Amino acid sequence: MENLYNKEKKLEIVLEKLANLSRTPKVYADRVDELYLEKNQLQSEKNEIDSKYKELLVEYNNLKERLKKLETEHMRKKQIQEQFNQDIDELGEETESLVEEIEKWQM
Repeated sequence: MENLYNKEKKLEIVLEKLANLSRTPKVYADRVDELYLEKNQLQSEKNEIDSKYKELLVEYNNLKERLKKLETEHMRKKQIQEQFNQDIDELGEETESLVEEIEKWQM
């Protein structure tokens, strides 16, 4: 009889554990659902950030290209200005030599 009582007690303990096990997946299922929602939210934010990053990268490359063109244009204008100044200096020297020649002839 005692043996039967022990078996019954063990059976009740096992049944109680099984009952507890059957309840815990519901708790975990709720937590899993929360994690899926959080994962989806984070994935959405990541996609939005990736999209903005790509837009910024395109804008950066465009600005970089524009800056390169502006620098090239600036260098070209600087060279033209230097050539212009050199031409003015040469004309000034020629004018001075012509004035000297005229002054020699007038004497």
